[in-house]
Amino acid sequence: MKSRTVLYTGAAGGLGLDTTLLLIERGAHVIALDNDDAKIANLLTASEGRGPGRLTVSHTDLADLAALRPTLDALAESHGGIDVVINNAAVYPSKPFEDYTIDEHQFVQRINVDAGIVAVQAALPGMRAKGFGRIVNISSITISGGWANLSPYVASKGALIGLTRAWAREFGQWGVTVNAIAPGAFPTDAEKIHPDPEGYDRMVLDAQSIKRRGTASDIAHAIAFFAADEAGFITGQTLHVNGGWTMS
Repeated sequence: MKSRTVLYTGAAGGLGLDTTLLLIERGAHVIALDNDDAKIANLLTASEGRGPGRLTVSHTDLADLAALRPTLDALAESHGGIDVVINNAAVYPSKPFEDYTIDEHQFVQRINVDAGIVAVQAALPGMRAKGFGRIVNISSITISGGWANLSPYVASKGALIGLTRAWAREFGQWGVTVNAIAPGAFPTDAEKIHPDPEGYDRMVLDAQSIKRRGTASDIAHAIAFFAADEAGFITGQTLHVNGGWTMS
């Protein structure tokens, strides 16, 4: 990853932190987009002494799409273009379908999908000029079914799979690969929506073939694989990192 510049949304917490640190260790310059002050502070502390790559943090509100594009254009210009985009940021409200307003549906779409579209639009001109690019969309095991009360989230993660395939077909002529990762159940803040944590933990382990909980490092290495030069002949694919919960 030496000399590669990575634009990473939701880079400071959840599944993002470990990936950011791994990419820095592999030589990348990671531009971390996040808006959680506590998580950003933790990332800055954790990244101290890591190398040979480096970290740039942009405190960015992904919901403000009008302001997002000029922000990303400026970052791309000042850092010589973006080589890798990782669309990871997401919100995940939980309640019955009929209780969501259309505004709530659209807000989830704005964060989970539309911000990623803007990120790719900002990065693509530079990728095309270089003849190289990597785009990694973070989807979810929820697209495989079995989860109630998450319809806006599931719809957004399904949209990322569709975009992965459409972009892969369109961008391949310029040496740009586009792949998705669908994480299984990982013990992050996202699990706080479940009312019975111990019961949920048992359910996860019963469903998985591998009888341990996933770690952020499992996702980090999958992302690093897709972002690397060596993955240049893989595109349009979805990698399920879920301990064998679902198989395809």
